[in-house]
Amino acid sequence: MKKKLAFAAALLAASVLGGMANAKTLVYCSEASPANFDPGTTTGGNDFDASSRTVYSRLVEFKHGGTEVEPGLADKWEISDDGLVYTFHLHPGVKFQTTDFFKPTRDLNADDVVFSFDRQFNKANPWNGDKYLPNLTWDYYTGMDMPKYVAKWEKVDDLTVKLTLTEPNAPMLANLGMDFASIVSKEYADQLEKSGKMADFSTKPIGTGPFQFVDYQLDSVIRYAANPDYFKGKEKIDDLVFAITPDATARIQKVLAGECDIAPYPNPADIGTIKASQDVTLMDQAGLNIGYMSYNTTIPPLDKPEVRHALNQAIDRESLIKSLFQDAGATPAVNLIPPTMWSWDKDVKSDSYDPEAAKKVLAAAGLTEIQLWASDRVRPYNPNFQRAAELIQADWAKVGVKAEIVNYEWTKYRSEGKKKDRPGAFQIGWTGDNGDPDNFFATLFACSAIGVSNYSSWCDKDFEDLIQKAKKTSDQAERTKLYEQAQVVFQKQAPAFLLAHSQVYAVVRKNVSGFMMDPLGIHRFDGVDKAE
Repeated sequence: MKKKLAFAAALLAASVLGGMANAKTLVYCSEASPANFDPGTTTGGNDFDASSRTVYSRLVEFKHGGTEVEPGLADKWEISDDGLVYTFHLHPGVKFQTTDFFKPTRDLNADDVVFSFDRQFNKANPWNGDKYLPNLTWDYYTGMDMPKYVAKWEKVDDLTVKLTLTEPNAPMLANLGMDFASIVSKEYADQLEKSGKMADFSTKPIGTGPFQFVDYQLDSVIRYAANPDYFKGKEKIDDLVFAITPDATARIQKVLAGECDIAPYPNPADIGTIKASQDVTLMDQAGLNIGYMSYNTTIPPLDKPEVRHALNQAIDRESLIKSLFQDAGATPAVNLIPPTMWSWDKDVKSDSYDPEAAKKVLAAAGLTEIQLWASDRVRPYNPNFQRAAELIQADWAKVGVKAEIVNYEWTKYRSEGKKKDRPGAFQIGWTGDNGDPDNFFATLFACSAIGVSNYSSWCDKDFEDLIQKAKKTSDQAERTKLYEQAQVVFQKQAPAFLLAHSQVYAVVRKNVSGFMMDPLGIHRFDGVDKAE
């Protein structure tokens, strides 16, 4: 076995990394292929690993290992007393990456910032629709309710940008540190539009981040090189390789064999093996996440809260969590936000396991069949969608409800799940992007997020009023009260079955230094080094 693994490692070095023998190379075992490399159009964590935190920069950045923002492309900023105007002062001399497919003629300026956001909401912008990508949607920009709050972005001068809001929005600065707010090159976009190759914008990314794109072998390998002109200084790693490895056990075997240096999301069953190894470190932290199952609240009888509560009561959640997470650990979810986040309401009680009570309600409602959706993907908040579906299916069968399990691969799974007429119960989850409760409540269950990230198609006036009020004040105590009330409404209406907040793991070779787990679920490689 060891000889086979050693041979595989040598083969990877020879065939994938060819020509890099003298370079300091870090290999990351990624769990999935990216949908594309444009962080404005994507929503998956693996998409952002492959693009946003690697290739791009933002006006403000989240500190390593935290949720507070610090200067990024903007050295400093001012916010008006009324909270409506944000003025950003850009770092001078920031250069876009030079590659074999793009040679920039100027430094980053305010035109790039304005373009980066304008393309996400301005229907007249040629980069907003199908001329760029077919069936293009801007899920994050829409899901974060940016169209409602942004009045305009404008250039003051080359190094100054002004954002004007329609009304105060407390999470706005944190929102601008998120991946969808990555700053792209207008000059590159103009070049591609002129040549008729607009689609290349999503497959050959150009940014100002720590690493620059080299090439992508579909579903196999992504190669990056350290950006020599990175405005924060060239990285210690010369070459960064994403070895795409969907199978969780295979990822860990590659790390243990030295084929990969870092791998995320091990199978719970592999935790013991990892801990026993002398060559790797198992990093872990409480995830800023939630695994849940959305009911389509617009289709009878799931439009009735009592039916949704009954389906929840029919699920033996304790056994489900134990079976799914095993030794990896997870905290049963009482609220949509994890207990580590401010405004978590300790007084809310989740539905208790009561199959007999559930059976009566479901029989009275005439619910005998339901679709139960599952994907092929491993996610930190749900390590096995199919296994979860099978266990829930068995629990529902005990109360007279036959569940048909519907399977799709991850990309199609999410696109089909967003449809407003999608029937049944849909397993999904979320890892927080910015440490603000709004990023859970509004992004996942606001009325404006229906068809985007509100898989329950749930629009509740009381809930909506509370979360919108919470955005308008910067007083955290007041916001806490409003979010606590919103959690009470959510529990009463039960638009989803809340599963768990998971512990999150990464496996790292012991000769790797500087890698930190990120509470926002992104794997960052700036600041990472490797001893040869």
